[in-house]
Amino acid sequence: MNAMSVTRVVVGYDATLPSSAAVDAAARLVPHAHAWITYLWTPPLVDEDLRRRLWTGSRSLDEFIQAIEREGQWRADRIADIGATLARASGWQAETLAHRVMGGEGLELAQLVEKMQPDLVLLGTRGLRGIRAVLGSVSDIVVHQSPKPVLVVPHPLLSTEHHALTDGPVLLGWDGSPGARAALDTAQRLLPGRNLLFATVEDDDTTPEAPPRTGDADPTWLRIPRGHGTTAQAVAHGLITGARDHDAALLVVGSRGRTAAAEILLGSVVMATLHQSHRPVLVVPQPDAD
Repeated sequence: MNAMSVTRVVVGYDATLPSSAAVDAAARLVPHAHAWITYLWTPPLVDEDLRRRLWTGSRSLDEFIQAIEREGQWRADRIADIGATLARASGWQAETLAHRVMGGEGLELAQLVEKMQPDLVLLGTRGLRGIRAVLGSVSDIVVHQSPKPVLVVPHPLLSTEHHALTDGPVLLGWDGSPGARAALDTAQRLLPGRNLLFATVEDDDTTPEAPPRTGDADPTWLRIPRGHGTTAQAVAHGLITGARDHDAALLVVGSRGRTAAAEILLGSVVMATLHQSHRPVLVVPQPDAD
């Protein structure tokens, strides 16, 4: 994929400020993209006043149910249209997908990704920290289940974090594992021309192999001492601190590390990074997930 190739993106969209801000941020990271603005809705997508109106105008229960679904689909289409308008204003090509589901939106979105085989999945999320640092169930499931890379954009971004999106470097978690190499391949493919910073959060028991050359110059390798706390929290904190100190546009992490004894990018580290990061995080599935 060269700098002018069009990246195919499935966007999980719900017209909230976090999901709208995620589109704007992603368009700065990946300027040439074709987006499917995807809104998965669960009936009834109408408020109580409208349901009362529809009930009054219906001659039977079946007619009432049909009216509920008709109005719900119309509103879902409108929400997806709003997202597509925003994506086009941000420079992307865009079309809409508004699907009715009976719950389990995260799993439904992951299954849709498997069917459509995009290059990237985009999600926005509120930036909750500390003991409240949990992703919404949809984001959580998609990150775990998606066979394709998932870009999660926290909300809100500070002005410096937003400015870094356009041309800031990419900080890539590196431990020499197949997962880290898959993350590198994905970063080079989706973010061509970006300066790559390889970040290793070290401890006394781990000495990963050096990162590969990605051009004419030697790779920039940040070797960050591991701090206190659990392995996942310490590694995530190290990666996030490195991204902040080098004003990175985003972090890229693989979904699995090498072993339990030398874990750098296990799933728990990925989730800890997602929960704590104030910058976008690109999660790349393990190589055998494709």
